[in-house]
Formats: sequence, C-alpha cells, structure tokens
Amino acid sequence: MQFEYLVGGAAIIGLAYSFWKAREVASQTVTSQKAQEISTAIRVGAMAFLNREYRVLSIFILIAAIALWLLIGAKAVLPFVAGAFLSAVAGNIGMRIATIANVRTAEAVQKSLGRGLTTAFAAGSVVGMAIVSLGLLGIIILFKIYGNPEALFSFGFGASVVALFARVGGGIYTKAADVGADLVGKIEQGIPEDDPRNPATIADNVGDNVGDVAGMGADLFDSYIAALLAATALGFEASALYGTAGITYPFVIAAIGIIASIVGVFFVKTEDKNKIGAVMNRGIFAAGAIIIVGTWFATDAMFADAKLFWVVVIGLVAGILIGLSAEFFTSSSRKPAQRVAAAARTGAATNIISGLALGMFSTGFPILIMAATILITHELAGFYGIAIAVVGMLSTLGITLASDTYGPVADNAAGIAEMAGLGKETRERAEALDAVGNTTAAIGKGFATGSAALTAIALFISYVTLAGIKGIDITQPYVMAGLLVGGMVPFIFSALAMKAVGQAAMGMVEEVRRQFREIPGLLAGTGKPDYSRAVDIATQSALREMMLPTILGVLAPVVIGFVFGAEALGGMVAGTIVVGFLLSISQANSGGAWDNAKKYIEAGNLGGKGSDIHKAAVVGDTVGDPFKDTSGPSLNILIKLVSMVSLIIAPLL
Repeated sequence: MQFEYLVGGAAIIGLAYSFWKAREVASQTVTSQKAQEISTAIRVGAMAFLNREYRVLSIFILIAAIALWLLIGAKAVLPFVAGAFLSAVAGNIGMRIATIANVRTAEAVQKSLGRGLTTAFAAGSVVGMAIVSLGLLGIIILFKIYGNPEALFSFGFGASVVALFARVGGGIYTKAADVGADLVGKIEQGIPEDDPRNPATIADNVGDNVGDVAGMGADLFDSYIAALLAATALGFEASALYGTAGITYPFVIAAIGIIASIVGVFFVKTEDKNKIGAVMNRGIFAAGAIIIVGTWFATDAMFADAKLFWVVVIGLVAGILIGLSAEFFTSSSRKPAQRVAAAARTGAATNIISGLALGMFSTGFPILIMAATILITHELAGFYGIAIAVVGMLSTLGITLASDTYGPVADNAAGIAEMAGLGKETRERAEALDAVGNTTAAIGKGFATGSAALTAIALFISYVTLAGIKGIDITQPYVMAGLLVGGMVPFIFSALAMKAVGQAAMGMVEEVRRQFREIPGLLAGTGKPDYSRAVDIATQSALREMMLPTILGVLAPVVIGFVFGAEALGGMVAGTIVVGFLLSISQANSGGAWDNAKKYIEAGNLGGKGSDIHKAAVVGDTVGDPFKDTSGPSLNILIKLVSMVSLIIAPLL
C-alpha cells in the first residue's frame, strides 16, 4: 500500500476522534440556567469576533492570492487558499468546542474534580487532534496532486497569514479586555476578578478563547505545516543519500504522532487536585514513549542505520526541555516568579524591573538547547537532520496542544462558576483546574517558541538551497545590511503590537468607567452591565489595530529581496530569526512571571489580595499582558512568515 494512504488514514482517524470527543462533550447536560446564559454570552462574543476577523482576513487572502498568481503563477494559488482555509477551519473548531466545554466543565466539577478535568482535557484534545489531522491530510492531498514540496510552500504561506492575523488580532482583543477588567475592576473599584458587575468580564472571558485557543492553535498549525514542508523539501535534496524514504519519513513520524497522542489522552485522569499537572505530563510522556517505539520500527524498516531515529528523539527531548524551562521561570511555585512577587514590596517599579531581568536571563537555557540540537542533529544527518528534529519536536502536538487548550477552558469554567454562583466547593475545584492551566499555558508558549525557531531555521536552510546561494558571508555589505534590518523587524513588530494593545485598552477602560459612572446601581449589584458593548469595542479595536503588524511581516522580505537581492534577504531572514526568538522568549517569560507573581500574592502570600504589594503586582501583570499574550507569541509566527515568504519568492530573485 502506498504511504499516502497509510498517513492519510492516520489523519482521518484523528479527525474521527475529534468528532467523537466533540459530540461527547457537547452531549453533557447543563442544569444551571445562569451558567448557560453566561456561557452563551461568551460563545456569541467569541464567534462574532472570529467571523468579523475572517471577513477582514478574506480580503487580505484575495489580494495575496492575486499577487501570487501574477508573480508565481496559478499553481501557487490553490495551495495558498487551502492553507488559509484549513487554518481558519482549525481555529473555528477550537473556538466552538472551547465555548461549549467551558460551562460543561463548570457543571462537571460540581460532581467531582476528576469529571471537570476529563471534560476540559477532552475539549483540548478535540482541538489538538483536529489541527494535526487537518494539517497532515491537507499536505498529503496536495503532495499527491503536485508531487513536489516546492509547489506547496504557498500552502504554508496561507497558514502563516491566518496564524498571524489570529495571534495579533486575538492578542490585542484579549489584552484590551483583560487590562480594562483589571485596571477599573480590581484597582479602581476594588471588586474581584470575574465579578459579574464588571462590564469587561465577558469580554475578558471571550479573550481567553480568541487568544489562547484560536491564536495558539493557528500558531502551532503553522509550525506543524512549515516543519513538514521544510523536512520534505530537504528530503528531496537528500534523495541521493536517503532515496524516496527521505521524502516520506516526515509524514510517517507525523502519522505515528497522531495515533500516539490519541492514546496519551486516556492517561489523563485523577481526582487529586495535587496530581493534575502530573497526570497531564504522564499523558504527554506516554505519547512520547509510543512515538519513540513507533519511530524505531519505522526507521529500521526505511533506512540502513538508526541515525534519523536519534534525530527524532533529540527533537522530542529538546521540545520538552524548552517547555519545562518556561515553566521553571514563570510558575508561581518556583523561586524566579516568587522573587518577582517579593520585588513588589517596594512598589510597581521594582516589580517591573525584576520581571524584565527574569525575561532576559531566561533566554540562556533555550538558546543553549537550540544550539546543541542544531549541532548534534546536523552531525548525525546534515541539514535534513535539523528539519527532522523539528518534526520530532512537533510529533506530540496533538496532546501538547490539548494541554494548552485545556487552560482557557478551565479558566472560563472558573469564571462561570463564580459569576453563576455555583457554590464555594465548585469554585475551588474549578480554580484548582485553572491553576494548572496557567502552568500548561507557560509550557505551551515555550514549546511554541522553540518549535517556531527551529522550524524557521529549517525553512531558512531550504531558502538558501532554493535560491542557489552557496553561502551567506556576513562580511558582505548587503548581507550585513540585511542582517541589521532583519534584527530590527521584530522590535518594530513588537512595538506596533504593544501600541495596539495600549490603544485598544484605553477604549475599554473608558467604556468600563462610563458604565460604572452612568448605569445606576451597577457597583451595588442592582444594575446590569452592558457586556455586549464592551465586547464590541474590543472587537473593533483588535480588527483595526492588527493590520499594520501583519502587513509588515509580509512586505518586509518582499521589499528586501526584490530591491537588494537573494543574499541580502538571507541576511534579513537570519537576523529576524535570531532576534525574534530571543525577544519572544524574553517577553513571554517576563509576562508569565508577572502574572504568576500576582497570583502568588493572591494565594495569601506577602500580604494577599488588596494589599499595597498586591496592587503593585497588578500593575506589573498589566504591563506583562501584551508581552506574554500579544507581541511575544506573535513573534513566533513572524519569524516563520518571513522565512516562508522568502522561500516563495526565492526563484524570482
């Protein structure tokens, strides 16, 4: 049987699993009418944002498709549209299941913590399996049609464009809502988080879904697609050494990963709140073990030696280590974030300084892991080995993304339990699930950053090969200039993204203040806030502000490439990858540490909620919000997008 049918069969099994689990979650009964009303408001707001974002995106896709037709030819248009479409479908699936599962998780924890965990994680697994299955199936079908990976680079371009829109737009939305809810609700009015009196509460819960479900899903869908394309392209280049097996091997690993991730989900069960994180790791490690065993047999059947097997293992281990590094620097149970919390004793300024220092310092370990991964895998299997390491790193994506999507579902469930008055025990159980979600989110961001950087490097290698460049000499003036411009792009991009959050947050803050000022009895609990108005303001601001950063990511490599040539563009891509990777780690870990430093204080440490130390930490957390949820994670997509655009235009330079 041809490998396409075996791999395609695994992808179809993944989609069937997603459909089955989605129906299982949706079939659970909700008994609280108040909880259902809140969940419906979140769902309506989330889908309204997504639909409006896709309308704006469709215009951009149309313009880009016409440009591809004129520059590359008609053969590039179908893969491009297919990549954009499948990425949008994956985001839509994630948004729908997350907003269905949030209230059902809140309902489930009324019965037991274990049922709540199972419901939230099942919803996450729907998203994870749908994304990897759609990505793999799309590539296999197009590969069968075109027979050449170079013709499919526009497929990755389509996925990257949607991912950048989803990450930037979703990040702006969620942080505008979060900042508005925190600054006015917590600091000015002194009311708790997820208080139904706060007009920005529903918008804040919507933001968890548009940023951490649709945004993260699109980001990792993009990495998954790009990694497979880069590995397949380099497999073509290394066909003299590996034959056709070098082309099919990445797909085989991905197929094994889907089956292994499905099995791993069934390991995630517990009734002990202290073991939630451990059983999630157990599921990921179980999937990893199955992948290692499956890859061993696949490698033995396809190649004469085991070098590529060890490359896959190295990629897997590197991804886990980078994720654990992010957890170490951001978790409220670890010393680094606790030191950031302690710095708030002398005010917001020292809290912010401490968080910035932590983010900068935290870049060391991931960079060393990445450097070691590149050197070892290249020694084992050349540039093809580096690309295969990325595929290995992303082979557990089905269950890794399930752990990450679990976070916003649990967060929403805790908010719904609070607003619907489901009782103290239910709220405490939901908060226990949510607390683990903060850790999985940090690990997910670290994993996304590491995989994005290694994917971009694999794409960069493919670009150098396709452009016919023998070597990029940084002593050449055009290359040096390109390197400097490439290093500048992530800073300009981050500035635009953070400025956009600031602009959007100002509008949200003014709206929340207006409602507290003008709606009679709102603070006393006798008046009803206008949630829909706050949601609409966040949506309009996000869609307006996301355009400029996205355009920068697409046009920068085009301008450099056509004006200054292939080598200058190579220098630019290298500069963007290095600086973007460092800046992404630093921003994500600073933001995560500020967030968990605040939560550490809220848990009763250093004076607890309402103290001056807590207020200082809230300011730090507010500064960190656009770092960890907008510009930081968006840089992951930027470095892949710049690399992918460069690949597409390489034959024209």
